[in-house]
Amino acid sequence: MKTIAIGTDIGGSHISCAAVDFQKQCILPKSFVAYRVNPQAPADEILTIWSRALGQSMAAVDGAKLAGIGFAMPGPFDYVHGIAQFTAAVQKYQNLRGIPVSQRLKEMMALPAEFELRYINDATAFGVGEAWMGKASAANRSIAITLGTGLGAAFMDRGIPVVSGQEVPPMGSMWHLPFHDDTAEDSFSTRWFIKRYAQKTGNSLEGVKQLVDRAATESSAKEVFSEFGCNLGEFLSPWVKKFTADIVVIGGNISAAYPLFGPDLEKTMSQHSASAAIVVSELKEDAAAIGSARLFEANFWSQIQELLKKM
Repeated sequence: MKTIAIGTDIGGSHISCAAVDFQKQCILPKSFVAYRVNPQAPADEILTIWSRALGQSMAAVDGAKLAGIGFAMPGPFDYVHGIAQFTAAVQKYQNLRGIPVSQRLKEMMALPAEFELRYINDATAFGVGEAWMGKASAANRSIAITLGTGLGAAFMDRGIPVVSGQEVPPMGSMWHLPFHDDTAEDSFSTRWFIKRYAQKTGNSLEGVKQLVDRAATESSAKEVFSEFGCNLGEFLSPWVKKFTADIVVIGGNISAAYPLFGPDLEKTMSQHSASAAIVVSELKEDAAAIGSARLFEANFWSQIQELLKKM
């Protein structure tokens, strides 16, 4: 019986993968592999690193139990047919545009034609992982967001993504929504912190980690985090109430700074009568890998297969 799948998280500059036993609901020991990837590299270089990482994860498990490989893949991507649609505008993996990823990886890894590779949006995979094995596993309805170079989001109803309907934004995504005079993507990402700190102080930063370090002694840095928390609470509250979410799970690199913006986020949501619990992911990047591996659990696959067309 095939009860294991390789779950894969494709990040902006890395690949991480691990074998997941979806019957026992656990990551198998010694199967985790991670590599740095240059997102501007030629297609063959990127795919070679991906195939190397995947091959190492596969070597750690019994091949007779391996159902396939699942990918948590950023967009734009054809999740049904496994074809990359990245453009120069997203500033990553644009050299993969138009390439049938499944076909190329099977060729490079000498996999049989019937071996399956399945794909899901990376933010959705994070939400699936959290609803299955993470902080939202006991909740009926959850919202999962990732805060990093961009804003990812997933609305989960009993473990299944909700990608349409009046209770959620179009495609179940938030990055494209307006906020104040900008988009949510630009308002809740690393670049907002860099821009806002420069506006307040005239100084430049490389990333949020620098700002965290400065917040220990610098009031301007603290104020930036406070403002971010208030803004995020204002933005999330209407959707938390509309979706009647029990819990909001926060992941992504910026979640490590939660002690600095979390109190203002929670206070603002309380002021807006948005009563969902707010928690930081403990699974972190593993959540997306876990969520992509679940694509090979038969019952879940039967419920999500048609939804992939809307991602």
